Amino acid sequence: MPAQNQDHKQPMRIAIDAMGGDRGPQEVTRGVIDAARNSNSLFLIVGDPDVIRPEIERSSSPPRNIEIVPASQIIEMCDEPVAAFKKKPDASVVVGARLVKEHKADALVTIGNTGAAMAVSLLTWGRIKGIDRPAIATPLPALTGTVILLDAGATPDCDPNNLYEFALMGSVYAECFLGKKYPKVGIVSNGEEESKGNQLVKRTHALLKNSVASINPAPFEFTGNIEGKDIFRGTADVVVCDGFVGNVVLKTGEGVAEMILTLLKEELSSHAWMKPFILPLMPALRKLRSRIDYAECGGAPLLGVNGICIIGHGRSNAYAVTNACKAAERAAQQNIVNTIRQRICEMPTPPPE
Repeated sequence: MPAQNQDHKQPMRIAIDAMGGDRGPQEVTRGVIDAARNSNSLFLIVGDPDVIRPEIERSSSPPRNIEIVPASQIIEMCDEPVAAFKKKPDASVVVGARLVKEHKADALVTIGNTGAAMAVSLLTWGRIKGIDRPAIATPLPALTGTVILLDAGATPDCDPNNLYEFALMGSVYAECFLGKKYPKVGIVSNGEEESKGNQLVKRTHALLKNSVASINPAPFEFTGNIEGKDIFRGTADVVVCDGFVGNVVLKTGEGVAEMILTLLKEELSSHAWMKPFILPLMPALRKLRSRIDYAECGGAPLLGVNGICIIGHGRSNAYAVTNACKAAERAAQQNIVNTIRQRICEMPTPPPE
């Protein structure tokens, strides 16, 4: 079972899968270099040394807290995750997960095949006792700050017990990363009323309502159903749904954000009378972009496994990789895996379906 570094006097050790991203290992390496320059952690870049080393040497004053861990294989986007895990034991993401299992790293960052990241994490580390399915916990921008959405794609088909577990894990994430001592948890539905939703939502609603009412003090507030529009209003701190719905919400949000920025740029540049206002507006536009840009959070943790895996966007640039490394450091420092274990012990076991 992977163990996180409990001695804060010792630097964190972050393993990075360099080979899976759309932009290539050079872009990943540049992001790790930037992270290393502002951190005491040791960064283990896993991949082809002949590609990684020249990029490190090309940078001015290469950081000393970077090491290269050779890996001769890659799990491609088109590979079937479980089959690839068995056929490619020297794939970069597999080697990175093995480093965590062997206590040579405290966390893994990967921006490659999401299905492979989940399969490799599960098969290498196993699930936390009491958790049946893992979930990707993705931070989303909201009017009130940040909302945690899970699952964002790890488990497309769920039962009420899975969503109950997502709520527990999401509440831990909100506490550790958003500083919410009593986070609000809601279920994504097609209406606010308790009677709305499909059978999965209705049964999960009853399960969470009864479970929270049976423990005092409860670790989170159950706010009931959340409509899609209310996710980005920040009505709840944590919103839970199955991975199919969550991934659609996530990708829709990304598309809307890109559309808004593109339309703003087109409108500001298409009218001559607006040109004098562009420069004064730039600070506000930059702030808007940073609030809705996926690169700002870097990556999302795969919760429910016995280790820390931060999954970044496949098209992550160096800046996003840097922030993914920071997210991995924070997860290790917060000891999030053990905190989830404790939360499971505190909450009542739901009755069998």
